[in-house]
Amino acid sequence: MTALWTSAAIANATSGQASADFSVSGVAFDSREIGPGDLFVALKGEHSDGHLHVEQAFSSGAAGAIVSQPVAGPHILVADTARALDALGKASRSRTDAKIIGVTGSVGKTGTKEALYAALDRCSFGKAHRSVKSYNNHVGVPLSLSRMPQDTKFGIFEMGMNHAHELSALTRLVRPHAAIITAIAPAHIGNFPNGEVGIVDAKAEIFEGLMPGGTAIIPHDSPHCQRLRSKAERYADHVITFGFDQGADVRAVDIVPAPRGGSLVTANLGDQSLCFTIAEAGRHWVSNSLAILAAVRAVGGDLATAGLALAEMSGIDGRGRRHLISLKSGGKATVIDESYNANPASMKATLQHFTSEPCTGQKIVILGAMGELGEQSAHYHASLADDILLSGADTVILVGEDMAHTAAKLEQGLDQGVKMSHAASASEALTEVAKLISDGDILLIKGSNYLGLSSAVSALVSGEY
Repeated sequence: MTALWTSAAIANATSGQASADFSVSGVAFDSREIGPGDLFVALKGEHSDGHLHVEQAFSSGAAGAIVSQPVAGPHILVADTARALDALGKASRSRTDAKIIGVTGSVGKTGTKEALYAALDRCSFGKAHRSVKSYNNHVGVPLSLSRMPQDTKFGIFEMGMNHAHELSALTRLVRPHAAIITAIAPAHIGNFPNGEVGIVDAKAEIFEGLMPGGTAIIPHDSPHCQRLRSKAERYADHVITFGFDQGADVRAVDIVPAPRGGSLVTANLGDQSLCFTIAEAGRHWVSNSLAILAAVRAVGGDLATAGLALAEMSGIDGRGRRHLISLKSGGKATVIDESYNANPASMKATLQHFTSEPCTGQKIVILGAMGELGEQSAHYHASLADDILLSGADTVILVGEDMAHTAAKLEQGLDQGVKMSHAASASEALTEVAKLISDGDILLIKGSNYLGLSSAVSALVSGEY
């Protein structure tokens, strides 16, 4: 098996000094994720120092480490380990002929990235690479790049941002041939003094790193489409729009429910049409699929294979995975795990789809607060009430301080048959739902990651509640 990196190549890329000859098969900066043959990058953070965990990394099988101070064990000595990781990512990008896709957006990034990987890995016979988890920031992106094998045919990288100018730096590392913006929504709006326009401009930074001849893929139905297009045209040779409206370059012309869930879609790509199934349910997934088709085509992938991959996609932990759980009281219930993140757009889309979920018992919703909304937080949380009322939920458990605004608005419109409560924490919400969930129920759990609602999902799935 060909090594991912040799010590000589790492030293050359990082301008470091190798203590010994070694080769590695993987790269990690978290000592808990180290496996046999990996390279451990000892990063220094505000509250941690990876050098304190070098010994643990070697005990777990690390073949070498990047460090800024000498250690016992094979290593590359550098002046700054964070800069060295950046340099290793750049070197990885430079040594490959792979077609690269960058993905950003307020919602749908991870699902789109995973679907692209499934489509392109299939048609390249296992030669696709993507960023794992949500490694999409200033550390996660160079890490994901450094993990890319040299003979990769397609690379897919998720890029996120909380502030202006973050994507500008990330996309210049990734240097994509095609760049997707899935959707624009008021996520992290509290960090942008000029509101949603600031988010639009920050997301459009992804086009700054496009390779010559590159393609920008933007949402046609967004009210910001024209602003995105004008930004994209500065850097892209091709701009492709996707959506539901007549003018979109890649457009859904027919959508019907699939027999086993999901959607049957007919898409028009201008010079051809494609009929395919999406395993994931919801109009937002139809939109994502159109962006996926546009990107697959832009990098020379196979559209038919992409259609097959979309039909076989299963939910992602924290982003729509469904669990059929056994209840302590007897019977079974369904848990929909949307616990990883939440913003006004994703909340609305998820609650809209929940309306059509078939259920023989009661519909229960645990909704956590949305973070980083700044001065508009009260407005956006209060606005959730209308979507909750339309969702068909029988019981609503709100979690987090900001949900007080939602509760106040809900109390004005709740039917007598709908129950609502307000929990301070994920554990309190779990205790409450454990008392009322019963056979045939369906439970939706969604909220910002900082609330830790994933712990409630884990407890319900494992039966430890």
